[in-house]
Amino acid sequence: MGTLERHAVTVSGNPDGQTMVFAHGFGCDQHMWREVAPAFQADFQVVLFDYVGAGGSDVSAYDASKYSTLDGYADDVVAICEALGASDVIFVGHSVSSMIGALAAARRPDLFARLVMVAPSARYINDGAYVGGFTEADIDDLLGSMDSNYLGWSRAMAPVIMAHPDEPALASELEESFCRTNPQIARQFAKVTFTSDNRDDLAKVSVPTLVLQCSDDLIAPMSAGEYVRDHLADATYVVLDTTGHCPHLSAPATTIAAIDPYVRAA
Repeated sequence: MGTLERHAVTVSGNPDGQTMVFAHGFGCDQHMWREVAPAFQADFQVVLFDYVGAGGSDVSAYDASKYSTLDGYADDVVAICEALGASDVIFVGHSVSSMIGALAAARRPDLFARLVMVAPSARYINDGAYVGGFTEADIDDLLGSMDSNYLGWSRAMAPVIMAHPDEPALASELEESFCRTNPQIARQFAKVTFTSDNRDDLAKVSVPTLVLQCSDDLIAPMSAGEYVRDHLADATYVVLDTTGHCPHLSAPATTIAAIDPYVRAA
């Protein structure tokens, strides 16, 4: 099976336009971009994909050793771009995909024109003066809860991550997405996501980057977004007036309005 088939890559939009690659976050799949990606199809070639283990990807290709760090996922992003013959790519990554995109761009800056990081965090665990939002004990409890009762964890965490109690359907969709993921794969991806420290990797990113920070996000608080902004060589920082960690689902119009002028300036 080839790279594009393995990741269930879908290509739409303007075949003559600059390529925009949208990458989903933990426990999600490419369908989560359905409210945002179409806004760019008239002028850009829009690429969606699923990480191995998510959505319509080839789950049999999952390699626990390869995906024990975010580097394995970054390798896949590079491979997808190469398989498409794409260059000057605008990479739009949600949550952990922000750091995956940073790793890919640091490794192959020739492939990328710009990055867009939606709700990024370079490290989720507090460390001295650095505030990532979680203690090590918090993350241990989170992973332990996933081990003991993955469905229960999904049910409890989805509303916290979405943070839109007035729109319960959004939390339900996220919960269902979590539940579609193989629990063992989800648990390892969660461990890699929440224990990684990519702070030093930010300095290796040379391409211009848009950092989108939600105004009230328990998963990636303001301090995390500000740290990312302050440690990139060329960062534009926009605070979205929305709560939760998934603005592309809960506030798609706001998210599009922030991304659109930035990518068109490229």
